[in-house]
Amino acid sequence: MNSRLLHWREAATLLLAAGRPGRPPRSPPGLFDYELLLLQRSPRSGFMPGAHVFPGGLAEAADFSAEWLGLLPAAPLCGLRPVRPPPPGSSRAPLFATDRARPGSPLPGEVAFRICAIRETFEEAGILLLVPGRGPAPPLPAERWPPAAELNEWRRRVQRDPRCFLQLCRRLGCAPDIWALQEWSNWLTPVGRAGGRRYDTAFYLCCLQQRPPHASQDDQEVTGVLWSSPPEAIERFKSQEIWFAPPQFYELCRLCNFSSLHELHKFSSERALEGCERWMPVMLTASDGYMQILPGDELYPEDPDYTGEKKIIMSTDKKVEDLMKEGSVFHRIVIKNINDLAVYVNIQAKYKHKNPVMINSRSDYNSRL
Repeated sequence: MNSRLLHWREAATLLLAAGRPGRPPRSPPGLFDYELLLLQRSPRSGFMPGAHVFPGGLAEAADFSAEWLGLLPAAPLCGLRPVRPPPPGSSRAPLFATDRARPGSPLPGEVAFRICAIRETFEEAGILLLVPGRGPAPPLPAERWPPAAELNEWRRRVQRDPRCFLQLCRRLGCAPDIWALQEWSNWLTPVGRAGGRRYDTAFYLCCLQQRPPHASQDDQEVTGVLWSSPPEAIERFKSQEIWFAPPQFYELCRLCNFSSLHELHKFSSERALEGCERWMPVMLTASDGYMQILPGDELYPEDPDYTGEKKIIMSTDKKVEDLMKEGSVFHRIVIKNINDLAVYVNIQAKYKHKNPVMINSRSDYNSRL
């Protein structure tokens, strides 16, 4: 782990997509043949209580343990494909670029954060993403999982002590399927968020070709499980059945570019080699709402206050509509209320990524490139 971090903690999350029951592998255009796993956080949670999120959580020292090298192929990347050098004028996101050897871990962030995402998916949803042997290999079939009672006991042990996940993998003669997780994005919690907790989070995407595996809440951190296609999840959000934070909303809109699991898997596998840019939204308070300004937007600061030590507050007496009419270069999330979000972007996506799709937008501010 990065012991020098003072202003936020490191984390990983997983966008887990699986083939949709009852739909052919190649569905007609417009019909989504896959679903994403969404978990409802406990209303007692200190961070985003009641929200639907992708599985994930804090990186632990156990995720960076040198003992994982006994289960994985040779370091430094343990069989992962190296990310290409960033384009001129850019740099690798610090979450991945940090030298982990100095704090004492032989595992690079690319490996450890994947282990974190896989471990958290097991803790929160009871889903094991493992491969037999040292990998890469086809996934471990569910029939080779331990009996339900034993697996639940392992789940409780891992929740109490993350080091037990390594012990579980040894017990099964398996390795975490880090090769199935594709680097997707990197979000840093904005400065000034209520409650003060901030996270630098690696977002990974994993496409399972089979039907959605059985998932179950732990009734501690997670109180509900939902498999849903991206547009269906957004419709549930707009109808106030569920809610999620702006990064999850943005990523669901981006996934709406892909109705085919095959195409999503192909795109994510190829694009992941480009790496990604770290995004720290900057909050702008208007008279009738908020905006999260993202890199590339004309209102994004040249020197963002990453740590919050500068105490910079962006606010205006103007309405959101006026700000939108005056602008021309957009990469922002407009927030009217907890269930009324809209993404506006007309800049070219970097790192060969996709811009999000606007769904049922009632304004003409967005211009897709």
